[in-house]
Amino acid sequence: MADVLPDDAEACLAEESVMAHLATCSDDRPHVAPVWYHYDDGTVSILTGGRKLANIRENPRVAVSVQQDTAGRAEWKVTMQGTAMVVEDEEETLKAAERINPRYGADADAYPENTLVKIEVGSGTFTRY
Repeated sequence: MADVLPDDAEACLAEESVMAHLATCSDDRPHVAPVWYHYDDGTVSILTGGRKLANIRENPRVAVSVQQDTAGRAEWKVTMQGTAMVVEDEEETLKAAERINPRYGADADAYPENTLVKIEVGSGTFTRY
């Protein structure tokens, strides 16, 4: 895969446990919601359900933003646009939950109703403040 983001951005995404904001679209209107994520080599993995999942099934074009703040002061931000793919594989979903959930303080088996979505990043920007 071609490098879309600089190494510094990829390191921030892989190392920090901050919330991402996922933007989907429904009826030509944006829907943005916070999500937990895992980043690896140009792919953002999330576990989700409800409206976000329904929107992705209808329109796989999404955007993701991640920002690290300390005491209300921005340190860095990454914005990414990409194509989402719903993964209907129970074993792969469990492996993703083992990577994502503990990172945010939840048990690996928390939220078993969620579905794995992988987002292939097509473009993105990185800013360090």
